[in-house]
Amino acid sequence: MKILAIESSCDETAAAVVEDGRKVLSNVVASQVEEHKIYGGVVPEIASRRHAEAISGVVEKALSDASLTLDGIDAVAVTYAPGLIGALLVGVNYAKSLAYSKKLPLIPVHHLRSHIAANYITHSELRPPFFCLVVSGGNTAMVEVRDYTDFRIIGRTRDDAAGEALDKAARTMGIPYPGGLNMDRLAKDGDSSAYKFPTPKVENSPYDFSFSGLKTSVINILHNAEQKGVEINKADLGASFQKAVSDCLCKNTLKAMEEFGYTTLAVAGGVSANSVLREALTQMCKAKGFKLYLPELSLCGDNAVMVGSQGYYEYLSGNTAGPELNAYAGKAIDE
Repeated sequence: MKILAIESSCDETAAAVVEDGRKVLSNVVASQVEEHKIYGGVVPEIASRRHAEAISGVVEKALSDASLTLDGIDAVAVTYAPGLIGALLVGVNYAKSLAYSKKLPLIPVHHLRSHIAANYITHSELRPPFFCLVVSGGNTAMVEVRDYTDFRIIGRTRDDAAGEALDKAARTMGIPYPGGLNMDRLAKDGDSSAYKFPTPKVENSPYDFSFSGLKTSVINILHNAEQKGVEINKADLGASFQKAVSDCLCKNTLKAMEEFGYTTLAVAGGVSANSVLREALTQMCKAKGFKLYLPELSLCGDNAVMVGSQGYYEYLSGNTAGPELNAYAGKAIDE
């Protein structure tokens, strides 16, 4: 089954053709990073306009790269939630038009479900059930993947997502957008023990996360240094901050996996590309004898390949939609 997949939840206009959920026939991504860099972050109105301008060309290239026309496509899958509402609507409306005009099944795909599915492309042997840590700019959650379309949230962030905290801390430090990525690069030569950060806890919710306090600590460190005329080593501060975020993610993940009896861990989302987190999770799983699955770096960020992969399993479970399909800025993975 060949699925044309479309992704437009934030600032990447993407299209791909995926066969039977695991084989990539094409993968096209049009990035807006350089334009949003001017503003230090994604501007929703600009993102929506750029999606509208790029989507036709991106889809045409995805079909061309797969040596197909729409006549060779069996279904259309599209990200419908969560994300920037204007950006999502561009992809959803385009996908609805294609599906309606060609009388193809339309498959709505949840953005976080598709991030998890990126691991199915990287690791052909991976099958549910398994435990998954989802870490991105807009979401952070620990999820039981009971089956391809059966999910249960074990813990989630109560405030900032991990990626959001990294980006905001980087911006406060004067690190250019995209902050998390550039902090990771800058901090490679930094001393991760140079600055001490608190260990966030959510009272009566042992599996939930909180990152706003860590972000505030960075602001306080910078303000105190400025008042005292002390120079901050950004590489050291970035390394220390990344370690604090990584330690929090690893600690809760290990606690939940042991509590619920999982020995297989997958990681998903943009922050799964962070070198500090990847190494920390690798060492944690090695020490505990857990099996670890990490998506290849090219599939950590937003792309349509992961949408096509998850779309296949959504279709098999009977999850299709008609012209009434709408986009949603917020929607839980297990709804």
